[in-house]
Amino acid sequence: MSGLIEVCVDAVESAVCAARGGATRLELCENLVIGGTSPSEDLFCMVRERVDLPIRVLLRPRFGDFLYTDDEFELLRRQTRRFVSLGADGIVIGVLRPDGTLDEARMAELIAQAGGCGITLHRAFDVCRDPFAALDTAKQLGVDTILTSGQQARCTDGAALLRALVAQSGGRPQILVGAGVTAEAIRILQPATGACAFHLSAKRVERSRMSYRREGVPMGIPGISEFEVWRCDETAVRKARQALDALCGASKGEQV
Repeated sequence: MSGLIEVCVDAVESAVCAARGGATRLELCENLVIGGTSPSEDLFCMVRERVDLPIRVLLRPRFGDFLYTDDEFELLRRQTRRFVSLGADGIVIGVLRPDGTLDEARMAELIAQAGGCGITLHRAFDVCRDPFAALDTAKQLGVDTILTSGQQARCTDGAALLRALVAQSGGRPQILVGAGVTAEAIRILQPATGACAFHLSAKRVERSRMSYRREGVPMGIPGISEFEVWRCDETAVRKARQALDALCGASKGEQV
């Protein structure tokens, strides 16, 4: 079995491209342009119909920090139960306390709601106070994957911490390298860190098909064009797959 290539997608079209490019697994979300939020149930069902890959669902009620109100946390609880009932292979979660430590109680509650499916601790890990303490807590909670850039904006800048995390984890949880992953980043980071699991969105910008355009009327965050759409680049996924296969070969197992 080859190393793991997880592709983060927020559209059916992107999921199909990721599968064709050789993804091992999908992380499904919506609103990648703001870092990803929880997807709709219908999007999950459509992707499940179109793509024969394991799907982990990002559960994030809004963009911003990972300190949630009681109502936001209740929404996460409900979404966990619902997506598990729909057949999600895993959930992607992260809850912090005000002091930057992992909120063990709330994480444990969501994991219990998940009923044994896969658990990824997302990049809330990258803004926690002590990554090694958070790794130990995640391991005790039963988290099987930690998505991390090594607490840097780009994974290539986090190589030293990524190497230390891979060594400390001993493969459980699996360290899933994300943030700026490309085929070239894999060729740099795999030998430097020992990681054989990488996460990317492989974004490319598609221009809107609108012929009539009224510019300067933003529908959301100013500065984000209403006439650009992010989609997964099948070729970029394929190049990442090939780069990782060349380095990890058949020596590393996959997780769902």
